[in-house]
Amino acid sequence: MKVLITGGAGFIGSTIASVFAERGVTPVVLDSLVTGRSEFTAGKIFYQGDIGDGDLVDRVFRDHPDIAVTVHCAALIVVPDSMTDPLRYYRVNLTKTLELAEHVHRNGCDRMIFASTAGMYRPEPDLSVTEESGLDPQNPYTRSKMMAEHMLGDLAAAYGLRVISLRYLNPIGADPRLRTGLQNSKPTHALGKMIECYHLGVPFKITGVDWDTRDGTAVRDYIHVWDIARAFYEAAARFDTVVPPLTPAYEVINLGTGDGTTVRELVTAFREVVGDGFVAEDAPARPGDVVGAYVNPAKAEALLGWKPEYTIEDAIRHSLLWAERRRDLDAEVA
Repeated sequence: MKVLITGGAGFIGSTIASVFAERGVTPVVLDSLVTGRSEFTAGKIFYQGDIGDGDLVDRVFRDHPDIAVTVHCAALIVVPDSMTDPLRYYRVNLTKTLELAEHVHRNGCDRMIFASTAGMYRPEPDLSVTEESGLDPQNPYTRSKMMAEHMLGDLAAAYGLRVISLRYLNPIGADPRLRTGLQNSKPTHALGKMIECYHLGVPFKITGVDWDTRDGTAVRDYIHVWDIARAFYEAAARFDTVVPPLTPAYEVINLGTGDGTTVRELVTAFREVVGDGFVAEDAPARPGDVVGAYVNPAKAEALLGWKPEYTIEDAIRHSLLWAERRRDLDAEVA
């Protein structure tokens, strides 16, 4: 069995490819390398190109007619960038997804797993989100993902495509064997900032300490990237059970921890890994900061037999090790 993974040279896509390969499924990677890293494709079947290139997608399926599932991870994902360049985000995340879906369907592959975001939800009063929570995307990135989902749902109803959308919030960590990880040396999420401050020997700023949460700091639902990748494998392995054959459908499944992690809890976990010398200071919230949300994963456990296995401390440890490994890779490239 083979699986096509778009964006398979990126952080999440490459980890998904490793999980499939370790379980005896051959990944076929399609990536433009605009943000992906070529070394993440080592040892894998790899096509360099754009998901909107229908001729290339057709060639992939001619070369590999035994592809059973398409895992669509190729996307632009940086929220601030989407605010300054929404045209690019809608073109890549929406228009090119349409082109990809057309050619996947044309080549007889009716199973698709879509990497989406739980950032499109309106959180409940307790900050949780479920598959039934209202949708209220706050930026072009999350809006482009929501619109892509609506579009794929329409294609499923009209043309027999079957789609499972996996929605999650904050992937962190790295491949535990350090084959892949975050491409960006300066990630903008809180853990990335902590690692940067730790290496520079400067205090980490906890921005916003008077939110209505259990300790006053914002909540994020951090999940180890390997756990996310396992969910994609389980969705593929159980696809025909979740969405039976000859039953065109669009199924949404959330991935999360069930309670989230506050920024202050993340600082505590970081100290557990690196020691008490790590310094954090309270600071005012920044413009645009939000209290956050966390995902209820009950449906994922029921349908996929999935729940997170790695701890926050594991993810921090793997992120730190990957930061060192990435510096070595960057030095080799230079």
